[in-house]
Amino acid sequence: MQFKYARIQGNEVAKNTMYAKGIFSMCWQLIRDDVMDEEDVDLFKEIDSWFAETLPWPEACKNQEPVVCWFKTENADEMLKMIRPAMWLLERYNHPCFLVYTNTPGEIIYEDHYQVVAKTPGFIQIDEVQESWSPED
Repeated sequence: MQFKYARIQGNEVAKNTMYAKGIFSMCWQLIRDDVMDEEDVDLFKEIDSWFAETLPWPEACKNQEPVVCWFKTENADEMLKMIRPAMWLLERYNHPCFLVYTNTPGEIIYEDHYQVVAKTPGFIQIDEVQESWSPED
């Protein structure tokens, strides 16, 4: 199966999106919490600057609307190469992150050559634990 979109996200949920925080948000949080060494802060700021210069900054993201960004996998090779050092920084500071793929990011409200921006549902559904489907011993 081929997937159209990829995203790097963590365990924590952003209040405005009710969705897993993305890699940029997680790294900036480590900086705000004064967790990263100065050299690592500088490295992340270089990464962030490259993305700011290379990718358009969608209005919905600027306004912190309940949206998430996804890389288009068809054009993501360079993006994933350039984001890899930020993933390494998260690893270095024991901050889990996950590379997630999907074909259904939600309602797409913005699209360019490299990315899409999709609305989030705005809630988290928590279901009861289902009965075990494993065979009995």
